[in-house]
Amino acid sequence: MPAIEINELTKVFDEVVAVNKVSYEVEEGEIFGLVGLNGAGKSSTILMLATLLRPTSGGAKVLGHDIVRKKNEVKKSIGVVFEDQAVDNYLTGRQNLDFAARMYGLSKADRENRVNELLKTVGLEEQANIKVKDYSGGMIRRLEIVRGMLFYPKILFLDEPTIGLDVQTRRYMWDFTLETNKKRGTTVFIATSYLDEADYLCERVAIMHKGEIVTIGKPIDLKASVGGKVVSLKLGKGTQEKFASMIEQTGWVSNIKMDDLLHFSIKENGIGIPDVVRYANRNGFYVSAINSHTPTLDDVLLHYTGRRADE
Repeated sequence: MPAIEINELTKVFDEVVAVNKVSYEVEEGEIFGLVGLNGAGKSSTILMLATLLRPTSGGAKVLGHDIVRKKNEVKKSIGVVFEDQAVDNYLTGRQNLDFAARMYGLSKADRENRVNELLKTVGLEEQANIKVKDYSGGMIRRLEIVRGMLFYPKILFLDEPTIGLDVQTRRYMWDFTLETNKKRGTTVFIATSYLDEADYLCERVAIMHKGEIVTIGKPIDLKASVGGKVVSLKLGKGTQEKFASMIEQTGWVSNIKMDDLLHFSIKENGIGIPDVVRYANRNGFYVSAINSHTPTLDDVLLHYTGRRADE
């Protein structure tokens, strides 16, 4: 049985369709990524799966429990880390965890053991008795994630878990997530706009755009679908569309996209940057900048949505 089954899940706010009839499954023990730009519908999806937002239509099951009819059963099986801060600034780190553990009904002995273990796991032992208002952003995020792990849930939902963190702290959180998944078999459902995060952590990724799932698969397969090499170039003003039309006729490019630059994939291994520049020069086009790289998830996002993550 899949850990999460989503069937035609839909959420409409007034006249805005935030999530539009999405259907997919997440396997037990999998780290699954929901990737998209801000406003794609990622947070609304997590809120519905966590039973905190009622679907407009369609539905989903979490560990076999319907998210509308069996809310309590769902809540007993999941941990959630929200995008916005959800810990009390005027309690210490230890007090925040102890309070949450009481809400889960843990005994005093279990609370103390679990809180001490988790504080040690994320390196907050020495700061345990400091008020959260004096924590750094990275420390707060670590505290929030271990709070979601207090009763070792079968499924952990992470909504933008490393937003605003420095590179070192982000990598620390990635490794903690991987360790949690490996050691405890926790299914992790992560919504993120950081494509490098999804690429590093996730076994499968769904690209979400304007409330819909536009593609889903393993990161390596999604990147391969874009092509063997991606070229980005800058041309003289007003000549980009004409050059795109001409180079498309050569048969050795695909997936042509345009923003400030012209992007396309090269289908033939023997073709490189010098060949593209020579082709442009022979046809009267001036290339002012050009580079090539192997496909990334950012290229996948551009291919399927027409936009890059930094937009």
